[in-house]
Amino acid sequence: MFWRMVRGALMRDRSKRIMIAATTALGASVATAMLGVMFDVGDKVNQELKTYGANIRVQAKGAAVLDELYQVEGAASARAALKEADLPKIKTIFWAFNVLDFAPFLSAEAGLAHGDLADAAGSPPGEQVTVVGTWFARSLDLPTGEHAVAGILNLRSWWDVEGGWIADGDVGLALVGSELAISQGLELADTITLSGAGGPIAVRVAGIVSTSGEESNQVIVPLATAQRLAGRPGEVDSVEVSALTTPDNDLARRAARDPQSLTISEWETWYCTAYASAIAYQIEEVIPDAVAKPVRQVTESSGSILAKTRLLMLLVTVLSLIASALAIANLVTASVIERAPQIGLLKAVGASDGAVVRLILAEMAVLGLVGAGVGYAAGLGFAQLIGHAVFGSAIAARPVVVPLVAGLVFLVILGGSLPSIRLLLRLRPADVLHGR
Repeated sequence: MFWRMVRGALMRDRSKRIMIAATTALGASVATAMLGVMFDVGDKVNQELKTYGANIRVQAKGAAVLDELYQVEGAASARAALKEADLPKIKTIFWAFNVLDFAPFLSAEAGLAHGDLADAAGSPPGEQVTVVGTWFARSLDLPTGEHAVAGILNLRSWWDVEGGWIADGDVGLALVGSELAISQGLELADTITLSGAGGPIAVRVAGIVSTSGEESNQVIVPLATAQRLAGRPGEVDSVEVSALTTPDNDLARRAARDPQSLTISEWETWYCTAYASAIAYQIEEVIPDAVAKPVRQVTESSGSILAKTRLLMLLVTVLSLIASALAIANLVTASVIERAPQIGLLKAVGASDGAVVRLILAEMAVLGLVGAGVGYAAGLGFAQLIGHAVFGSAIAARPVVVPLVAGLVFLVILGGSLPSIRLLLRLRPADVLHGR
């Protein structure tokens, strides 16, 4: 009998019932889309930010100590160095798949002169410039048997290179910073001679790099060229690592100061979470005599942007649900007012306030269930539109969103029904039936 009355109530005044279900569906769709994006936005935002530089820097212990003491980068590079042969081990750590890219760097001071070796023979070494050797897109065969590519081609993807990038095997080519090219009158395809501790090397200008950083006054060459020029075969000064990380919390900050201060359970949680400090610690484990430190400006900015993005999506979700609850409250209240004679008659023949309230809530539960199902499906579609429009990739469907949306829809339905329930409890059968 009860469900027959519910079904009869749903079939009457269908326009209002459809509006209630549609309002519920709209709120559920926004909640589904925002929560889905919110749970997936961490990886998306981090992925976007990692295209703008590294967030972990690796140095030899001696160089790192002097850098901290004197705030002079590379102060001990002549005495302390990392081994190039050890660098592929970075892709073997516990969080290897979170290491998006890395590149080694070796700096050398050299004289720059126009012309090839023959032209430069016996001539002054020219103006002193900084030559930086690195990997561009080095193909690596890892100890695990897997294959990876590392270098500045992706790590410095925002560089504006006139001409073209060079490959790691192009030891006779170089990239020249735009300011250096202007001051030296260099153009594409010019030949220059670099004279360093390892002797003179002639290279051809394959590209001119325009950046807002110090690279605009440098010569960028393959790592092998810089090692030969500096007389330091197989060595690098530092490594920049771009890793997908989790924003720091109190545990991560404590571990960054002193991992030994953690309890065993805290240490396991920290080590098995992709904090920047945990990834840096694991890099130190595989690279002998290395010190790896997060670049705080990058990691803190990443965490701040991510927190603000999630807060914005949470606020949009809350506001949309509040709007849905208010709309549902108006619709249900209007429906109750129209059905006042029917409800008064039910009370007159013996129906209790509780029975009438249950009848209204059952109607709302059915409408909410229909609206939530339609809204969830629509929300998944909205999430994919947001993912492709903003991040250029799909948003993963998270199972945790289902119970969250169900709980939020329940609260919206309950909140939207409260005004009508208060009206029902104050409704007197005699007043209604006598038209008062």
